[in-house]
Amino acid sequence: MQNLNHTQYFQVVQEPKPEVSEVIEKVYEALSEKGYNPVSQIVGYIMSGDPTYITSHKNARSLIMKVERDELLEEVLKFYIGNKIKS
Repeated sequence: MQNLNHTQYFQVVQEPKPEVSEVIEKVYEALSEKGYNPVSQIVGYIMSGDPTYITSHKNARSLIMKVERDELLEEVLKFYIGNKIKS
């Protein structure tokens, strides 16, 4: 029998946050496989926040929603600057 005089507690184990670059890569792949234009769809999602721009194929919609939209934009911009702009 449980002792009702003591507080019961439990810990929630949080999933590790996925790498943004990994999320972009997997979502791009899923969109391509379904025949969508991945760039247009990802831009639509970033601009509107509407997850229906992203297919649920390969869990892409759930995956992209684990990352903030500003983090997606930041990752894309960092990649662009790092590869296109010479110092």
